[in-house]
Amino acid sequence: MTRGVLSFGGMTLLSRVFGLVRDQVFNTTFGANWMTDAFWVAFRIPNFMRRLFAEGSFSTAFVPVFTEIKETRTHADLKALMARAAGTLGGVLLVVTALGMLFAPQLATGFTQAAPAPGQAALITDLLRLTFPFLLCVSLTALAAGALNSYHRFGLPAFAPIILNLCMIAGTLWGSKFTDPPILAMGWAILAAGVLQLLFLMPALAKLDLLALPRWGWRHPDVRKVMRLMVPTLLGSSVAQVNLLFDTFIAAMLVHGSQSWLSTADRFLEFPLGVFGIALGTVILPTLARHHVNTDRAGFSKSLDWGLRATLIIILPAMLGLMLLALPLVSTIFQYGKFTAEAARMTALSVFGLSFGLPAFALVKTVLPAFYARQDTRTPVRAGLASMVANMVFNVALLALLVALWVPEEARQDGVMATLARVPGLHFALGIASALSSYLNLVLLWRWLRRADVFDLQPGWTRFLVRLLLANLAMGLALWFGLQVAPDFTVVDKWQRIGWLGALVGGGALVYAVAMLVLGFRLRDFREH
Repeated sequence: MTRGVLSFGGMTLLSRVFGLVRDQVFNTTFGANWMTDAFWVAFRIPNFMRRLFAEGSFSTAFVPVFTEIKETRTHADLKALMARAAGTLGGVLLVVTALGMLFAPQLATGFTQAAPAPGQAALITDLLRLTFPFLLCVSLTALAAGALNSYHRFGLPAFAPIILNLCMIAGTLWGSKFTDPPILAMGWAILAAGVLQLLFLMPALAKLDLLALPRWGWRHPDVRKVMRLMVPTLLGSSVAQVNLLFDTFIAAMLVHGSQSWLSTADRFLEFPLGVFGIALGTVILPTLARHHVNTDRAGFSKSLDWGLRATLIIILPAMLGLMLLALPLVSTIFQYGKFTAEAARMTALSVFGLSFGLPAFALVKTVLPAFYARQDTRTPVRAGLASMVANMVFNVALLALLVALWVPEEARQDGVMATLARVPGLHFALGIASALSSYLNLVLLWRWLRRADVFDLQPGWTRFLVRLLLANLAMGLALWFGLQVAPDFTVVDKWQRIGWLGALVGGGALVYAVAMLVLGFRLRDFREH
């Protein structure tokens, strides 16, 4: 599993680096305005459905069934499942894609800001018609990735998102010169990326003799089993995506630029989540599924326990670092060209709020495979629905609280909607609401996992947590002292920003590593639990 995480995480790290370059080029070229808001809305809607249908519900239902057939039946059965699953998933999503393109104007109207800029709805419509086919291609890519992951081929699937980043960089630097408005090039870039990602994984499937012509398989028994597992996971996976869509809807009511600030802030969370959180969840799912099929409770417990500890070792310092260094990071990486100091401050506010929930986001990715590996897709739904409702309540309550505490009474005379559309900074409430609802989701999942009596905590957790908290405290104090002597990152030049950020990040990492060693942490702890 460590090799799998290093392989998947290494490729994902490369992808995140390209993603960071992509966002840097994008923000420098386009800035943060109503046109970039239009693009992020148009990209987020099909991306929402992709995560819902493919990477969410379908993958979590498909991988355990695929692994079970791989362990207990013939290769011909496995190849038949691939053909039928691809045909069924592709057929359904072809219809969904066609409907999305047909009703693009209605979708655009629903997500246009309360005080829209002239032509904003039409621009969202045009972009949606380019980005919706991405849903079909990338969903079939996720199916291929699930099969490759079951064979412990983690590197290539993790490399595929780099193609999206490269296409978006090319669209920004080159394609934008040939479209009017220039932002329309990003729609074409995403369409091209969807096709290229799918083609990229086909040779690897062919090498495993899993490449077959898609066939409709609604009545195929193995596909029906995937579908039965998929129905509750569809609800469970929809929770995070509905939350994201609801956040997009709320952000559409806020000041221009809010969508862009939130989307840019997501990039910073995707580094630790993608490189480690999602990588670990992806690697651990087939391993837990194999232990479950072989009724190996000890192996199941040790694998999950290893995953929880590994997640905490990385995610807690990542949370602390992102919260303390939010503005230095955003200013150093993005504050160039049309991306102003004010945009940097607003983005850093989002990074701070979202980072508070980083441990919950990552631990949920680690705990969920413990349910899906046992083909228990119903329990996560209950936790997810509770957190979804809580997120909506938190969003409204925190927005109301911020308006009451932050906005002077005389500025609220024009009504709630006018206040939301005029006052910057209210998007901070959306990040905090997402974090709080994710902690609720984690608590419920952990409670029901323990009640299922399928997992035994390994010895040494108290000592492990004490060492971890003390090491993070040392790192946090070191960063705080460093920030007291550092300059204002929004006003100094590029090289000063880079130098100071390098010193802060490097110094914080060094203090954390030394503290862990002094407190007794050793790499062998990963093996000995």
